[in-house]
Amino acid sequence: MIHKPPIDELAEKVGSKYSLCVVASKRARQIMESAQNQGITELPDNEKPLSVAAQEIYNGKLIATND
Repeated sequence: MIHKPPIDELAEKVGSKYSLCVVASKRARQIMESAQNQGITELPDNEKPLSVAAQEIYNGKLIATND
C-alpha cells in the first residue's frame, strides 16, 4: 500500500484515482521488466516497483496523457 506520497495528491496530479491506478501500474510493470532484463532481483533499498512509480508521479517525472 502506498502511504507516501498521499494517494489524493497523486490522483490530483494525474486527474483521477482511476488514472492513477492505470498509470502507476503500467510504470511499475515497466520497472519490474527493466530490472529483470538487467538480472536484478530486488530494487535498491528493497523498494516496491509501485512505490517507485508513485514517487515518480509525485516528483513530476511521470506525466499521464490521454493516448
